Amino acid sequence: MNPINDIKIIGIDENRPPQMRKEAYIDVYFKLATKAPEDWCDDFNALGRKINPAVKINIKEGIFIEAWVKDMIDLPAQLEKIKLKIKECNEQYIEKARVKALAMAASVAANLGKGSKQQALNDIVATLKYDD
Repeated sequence: MNPINDIKIIGIDENRPPQMRKEAYIDVYFKLATKAPEDWCDDFNALGRKINPAVKINIKEGIFIEAWVKDMIDLPAQLEKIKLKIKECNEQYIEKARVKALAMAASVAANLGKGSKQQALNDIVATLKYDD
């Protein structure tokens, strides 16, 4: 299993539980099972802007998804939206990594080919006789 698939919500930040206040919204901080890489957080924030209301993750911390709802009854639906975006982000991240690995493998293969041709050329140049 890819460690990226371990990125999922496991609960609420114990230090910042949702609370009823006079504001017309409720802040919610969802805790992830594992710290997300910065580039995953970037991708998630792009996806999180598409959720209504938008959600985000601190790129440096990578462990809490910051969300809010207008009414407590909206919380379960907001959680489901976030879980879907996490899944989508995980899939995108894995695909990007796969494409990057393929590109790197192709580059290495091309360089090895160039290297062996270059080595063959160097060998020939080394054996050239300039005096007759």
